[in-house]
Amino acid sequence: MLVGVVKETKPAELRVALTPAGTEELVAAGHRVLVERGAGAGSGFADEAYEAAGARLAADAAQVWGEVQLLVKVKEPVGGELGMLRAGLVLFTYLHLAAAPELTRALVASGATGVAYETVEGSSGHLPLLAPMSEIAGRLAGQVVAHHLTAPAGGRGVLAGGAPGVAPARVLVLGGGVVGVHAARVARGLGADVTILERSDERLRYLDDRFEGSVRCLMSDAHSVPEQLAHGDAVIGAVLLPGAAAPKLVTRAMLAVMPERSVVVDVAIDQGGCAETSHPTTHEAPTFVVDGVLHYCVANMPGSVPVTSTRALTNATLPYLHRLADLGLDAFCEADAGFAKGVNVKDHEVVHPAVAAAFRAQSDGK
Repeated sequence: MLVGVVKETKPAELRVALTPAGTEELVAAGHRVLVERGAGAGSGFADEAYEAAGARLAADAAQVWGEVQLLVKVKEPVGGELGMLRAGLVLFTYLHLAAAPELTRALVASGATGVAYETVEGSSGHLPLLAPMSEIAGRLAGQVVAHHLTAPAGGRGVLAGGAPGVAPARVLVLGGGVVGVHAARVARGLGADVTILERSDERLRYLDDRFEGSVRCLMSDAHSVPEQLAHGDAVIGAVLLPGAAAPKLVTRAMLAVMPERSVVVDVAIDQGGCAETSHPTTHEAPTFVVDGVLHYCVANMPGSVPVTSTRALTNATLPYLHRLADLGLDAFCEADAGFAKGVNVKDHEVVHPAVAAAFRAQSDGK
């Protein structure tokens, strides 16, 4: 199979979907790899490294999009890439279609097959291709909170870990999944007073054992969210419903109870965000203020640490990419029901139930 890799075009996105080492493995397995010149530069991989691994270099992205059978990316197609989608192409990347109606329509119209990392399931129902970026985004969220609570960054002027005789920052984490656990871990490591709100009783028991009392773990309900917001310096949105839009747990009305210049870090922004006032931002302009509350909603947080993120991502995706290239899409889906759940769009239709429901809601204007 001919596998393609292009340079990411999302603003400040420096990750690449395939390393030279991964390229070498695919070539050794009998596949051909076409890489756009400069695709790996942001992650520290020179064109010469891909050539040495057996790849062929393409002069531009259009050549890759036009020739390959399987295109592997990091982030969803944006801008001019939408016009390069075509029938017969399998696109393997993060798609987050629940928050991207324009991309969904483009995929459906093109006839391309969209396989989303974030909805591929492992044998236990976990999300193996989302997990590494969720871990990194969670850890970054703890750092982002600490930075943006400082006055020069627009925050309240609170030190995450406090000082002798002075209370630490109070950080609320909405959701006790992978992002939430890693966000709480870093925030607590910086000395903050951390509370996690989680709806699953089973998960709360896990979190209680995991943190051994160092993090407060409470049941999330209609009353606990505003109550905790009123006493927090920062909130990290870490809620995930696989394939679906994130629930709006923080309404605009709730901002009124939050302290002036407190911080919202909405890691769920890829799925639409869990704060009603959130909208996607970039690394170049990461924040905005609504009703006195600073919002950080960068949609590709792990892109800020591409050397780490590229390696972590490809560690997870490469085994799936191998099998996809070896077997082809249909045979791989038949052999692995969890991988089949990664197929979001195929044959001009949205086939993933949660994504389809979100797309219908968007189309109906709900």
